[in-house]
Order: sequence, then structure tokens, then C-alpha cells
Amino acid sequence: MSDIEISRRAIKKPISEVARRLGIPEDALEPYGRDKAKLDAAFLKSLEDHTPGKLILVTAINPTKAGEGKTTTTIGLGDALNRLGKKTVIVLREPSLGPCFGQKGGATGGGHAQVVPMDDINLHFTGDFHAVTTAHNLLSAMLDNHLYWGNALGIDSRRVFWPRVLDMNDRALRDTVVGLGGVANGFPRQAQFDITTASEVMAILCLARDLDDLEARLARIVVAETRDGKAITAGDLKAASAMAVLLKDAVKPNLVQTLENNPVLIHGGPFANIAHGCNSVIATRAALALGDYIVTEAGFGADLGAEKFLDIKCRQAGLRPDLAVVVATVRALKLHGGADEKSLDKEDVGAVVEGLPNLLRHIENLGKYGLPVLVAINRFSSDTPAELEAIEHKCAAAGARAYLCEHWAKGGEGALTLAEAVVETLAAGEAHYKPIYADELPLVAKIETIAREIYRASGVVIADSAKRRLAALEAAGYGRLPVCIAKTQYSFSADPTLRGAPTGHSLPIREVRLSAGAGFVVAMAGQILSMPGLPRVPAAEHIGLTANGDIDGLS
Repeated sequence: MSDIEISRRAIKKPISEVARRLGIPEDALEPYGRDKAKLDAAFLKSLEDHTPGKLILVTAINPTKAGEGKTTTTIGLGDALNRLGKKTVIVLREPSLGPCFGQKGGATGGGHAQVVPMDDINLHFTGDFHAVTTAHNLLSAMLDNHLYWGNALGIDSRRVFWPRVLDMNDRALRDTVVGLGGVANGFPRQAQFDITTASEVMAILCLARDLDDLEARLARIVVAETRDGKAITAGDLKAASAMAVLLKDAVKPNLVQTLENNPVLIHGGPFANIAHGCNSVIATRAALALGDYIVTEAGFGADLGAEKFLDIKCRQAGLRPDLAVVVATVRALKLHGGADEKSLDKEDVGAVVEGLPNLLRHIENLGKYGLPVLVAINRFSSDTPAELEAIEHKCAAAGARAYLCEHWAKGGEGALTLAEAVVETLAAGEAHYKPIYADELPLVAKIETIAREIYRASGVVIADSAKRRLAALEAAGYGRLPVCIAKTQYSFSADPTLRGAPTGHSLPIREVRLSAGAGFVVAMAGQILSMPGLPRVPAAEHIGLTANGDIDGLS
């Protein structure tokens, strides 16, 4: 059966019943139908003094284009921990419509390790993405309106940084010209669109502690500069309060359930290759107060999502993770070992062994943050015993414990061995989390530290314009912010074709963007884009409605 067929056969419990398992009263829920709800602000505030549970991060090796089942493993592990009698809450990001209709598909897990209702969550859900898109574009409209009505702030139209956004892959909108058509339509200028997941408003939603913090961060967004370099903010344009109004419901986390009726909080959805790739601080902190074990994920490989989770989210939110689980697959290891992308279903033990340095480097990198690390081998039907044995043997030789997981086929039962190892490891209390660089380090040195320690690059090559921007940000007082490196998810390097565990490469930084409200500086590496394009054959071509009105083709 397909994922959506499995999802459609799920026996869901009323969301109020799922909430009761976590001690959430019915009057703290804002229902969206029978099987999803938001948690209200007053209840969230009442959780602030609760003793936090154990925080488990699920990350992965550098993936293939289809992904390696990191979300599926997060759900499977959460279900397995609940089967062991552990009060466990799963915390995930919301899916973007871009991948759903593009190449990668949805983000609700797969097989028998899914969150439901799968189709709702992958599409419009509770409207959070639309609220972020609208709030972002309101600021864009108010900026251009200010220019039209006399430009009292003295904005230099050549120094407008704020784009517009759309939650869809649309390469034709990467570079645009706005204001054409005569004096009634404003002043023509070059502009651009980003995908909503790259919006600073999305990052702010996911890093804010509450609605008041959200509005304060929105006001700090730098949208443009004057001719003499003075920053112009959303607060200067008097836009922050109206933006907060649009986000007043979106700031509340969403409660849903797994196929096994276990509680899941889903909230926010920044990509990890062009943003910081983590669900909201509000949802994570709520889960830590509600559960004893919290299983969360960060996007793409550990060089992206996990690094940003540990260096940005945990730093800002005061979180202290207890354990990391790295998801690996036979097919991704074969790709990193030199196998042809079209023949990953064929047995190739040699390619698996050649690709294992990618996995081992991620394990070593996570150890630099003071975290114990376990390996989850997400099993696919094409995997052979010899290939799986090679992974387990090599991991054991390197001092890493690897566990075969079959949650896609068996749900929580298929991840019980991993769950037992998680419980055992957490009981040992071996975590000593620390970020990989200090706040005081200059921005350039922070980029160099990530490039050296995580990517194993021999150096960083920064374009002259990016150097000037970094120097200006240091001079303006932004030097203590963490950095968010935007790069390809397919490699430790900025070259998506450089597989395995490369060394000696350089990290090219072509552009630097300030996200003052979110609280980080974005460094654009290589050819990474903040507005993706659709593939030659987009998934949208195969998505439609059946005769009885059900959605078909969504995965």
C-alpha cells in the first residue's frame, strides 16, 4: 500500500483523547476538526515551570534526493518509546508545498510510521504557512507603499533587502522587476521571491518564545538601508504589530497523532539548506514540559539541520539536548561510495563500505557538541543482509552502536531495539552539550569554524562584496549573532556532486544576509538558492482526486 492508503485506513482518536494522555485539558485546545488542534497561549504559559524531559535529536547522513526517512524514524522511535511505557512526545516541522508538489514529497513520515491526517498536514493544515506568507508580504507591501508616498525615511531603493515569498517552487520568480506600468504603480526596482520556508518571518515564528517576543523580533527585521547605510526596520515602517496580528494563531503549536495514536506537536517549517531547519521553540519547550522523552528532528543531514539546531536553536532557547540519533540508509551509503544513482536497489557491499566515512564523520561531528550518538539503519526492502552486516560491523569497529530499524513496515514495533538503546543511553547521563563556537567569535571566524570542524574544508573563500557586508555587520553590532550557512544538502562541501567524506575543499561564500529579527546571519555558499525550482517531472503531475473525492498521489 502507498503511504496515503495506509494513512487513510488509520483509526484516529479524537484529538481531545490524545491531549488527555499529556494532561492537556479540553479547554486548552482550539480544535480544527476532530483530529487536529492548536494549544492556547494561556495553557502554554502555565507550562513554563515544569521540569523538562529528555531531548532526543534525530538527524541523518547526507541524503539522496528522496530523503532517508529521518521524519519516519523520528515517528517510529517515538511510537517505540511509547510502547516501552515512556511518556513520549514527538515534535516535527510542518511540510512545505514546494517539496510536496516538487520532488521530495511530503513530510509526515511513511509506511506505518506516519502522523495523521497525512493529507491535511501536507497541504493547508491549520494555515500557519499561509499566515507566514501573508505577514511577510504585508511588510513587502508596506515597504513599497512607503517609497510611493514620499519615502520619509530616506530609503535607498537600491538597498532594499526584503523580498516577497511564496510557498511554492517557482524559479521564474527568483529575480523580478516590480513597479512597472506607470506612476500609479510605484517606482520600478529589481526584486525577488524566496520560498516561504526561507522567510525570516518563518525563522522568527520558530525561534520566538511567545507572541510578545515574536512581535519584538518582527520589529527588528532589517528591510533596507538609507544612502548613508542606516538600517531601516519593520518597526520603522510601523508594520510589526499588524504582522503579529496575522500570526496570532500561527504562533500556537499544532497537536496531531501518529498511526499508533501517540501525541505529536507539529509547528513551523524552515528548510535546513537555506534556513535553520528546526521546528518552533514554543513547540519544543511545550513538549519538554509535557513529556518525559521528547523526540525531534532537524532537516537534511547533520552538517545542516543538526549543526543549526545545536548552534542556533539550542543557543537561543537555552535547550540542552541529551542524545543524537543519526539515520543512515544502505542506498545513501552506496551513493556516497560511488554507486550509480540509478542502481541503488542493486546489492553493492563494496559501495556501502566506501560510503561509510560519510556516516562516521557525522557521528564524530556530533560528538564535538558533547552528545552521545546512536545510529538508526532505516531498512528498505531492497537492502540485503550482507549490506546491513557491513554497516553494523564498521560502526562497531568505530565505536558507534548501530540498530536495524523496520518502523516503515512495522511501526513502533520495528524500532523497539533502538528505543531500548535510547533509554539505556539516557540513563547513563553522558551528555555535556556545548555549541561549537563562542558568541564572542567574529562572524568570519564562526563561518571558518563550521567549515573546518563540520565540513572539513581546508578554507573559506569569501566574495569581496560578502566580506564588506560581514565587516559592516560587525561594525553595526551584529557580530555576536550565530551564523546560518545555506548550502547544498547532498555533500559536506558546497558541491552537490562531491559525495562521501571529502577533505581539502574550500567553502565559497558568495553572499551574506542579515536576519536581525531571527537573530542570525545567513551565509550563502556555492550555488544554493532561496527559491527552488520544480524538477523535469514534478510530483504535481501525479497528484489528483479520485472519483469519490479522495486525494491520490500525495506521498
